[in-house]
Amino acid sequence: MKESEIIQIIIAIIVLGIVVGVKDMLSLDLYNVVRIIGFSTIVIGANILGKKIIASKLDADVEHEVWKMQRYGLPVGAHLKRDVPVGIIFPLFVTVISLGTVNLMTLLTYETKALKRRAARRFGPFSFTEMTEYHNAWVGAGGIILVLLVAFIAYLIPQVSGLGNIAIFYAFWNMLPFSKLDGTQIYFGSKILWSVLAIITLICTIYAMILV
Repeated sequence: MKESEIIQIIIAIIVLGIVVGVKDMLSLDLYNVVRIIGFSTIVIGANILGKKIIASKLDADVEHEVWKMQRYGLPVGAHLKRDVPVGIIFPLFVTVISLGTVNLMTLLTYETKALKRRAARRFGPFSFTEMTEYHNAWVGAGGIILVLLVAFIAYLIPQVSGLGNIAIFYAFWNMLPFSKLDGTQIYFGSKILWSVLAIITLICTIYAMILV
């Protein structure tokens, strides 16, 4: 993992911690602040690990960065001179205007690249030396699946109450097929895979909202 990627991940963890724990921070509840930062690390770590595992199985590598946007419309000139780190700005802005009641968790995006060994190992009529959108979809799905698994395990352990909800809401927000988020890459790689994951995530989200 490159140093630049690690820095991007740390920034995402901090932003997620602020988004989820802003009320505890304002009340100076240091115990809960540390707890939420720990939960944020677990959730984002699980998402990244899930992608890394699937990418490795496909002889590929996956890199993460804070969600950025440059284009703001369809016309040719509808773009900014520089990428805007909306993965930092949007979640914090929504947290402020909603007074911490809405936890927007659209933080990171990913890019999958085939490793050199992929060309040497992949052969046969259905082999691909480059990453296809379908393979890329499975990489993103790996992250969502592992996050949902973390949520399931967390609900079985009373000592980590709160982790399950954070994990489920993180999966929900990142399943949205918007911009470069995980949901977009899964959707355009396999609509069936996205639909199955979206239904499962929606059911889990409704369950989490009932618990809250």
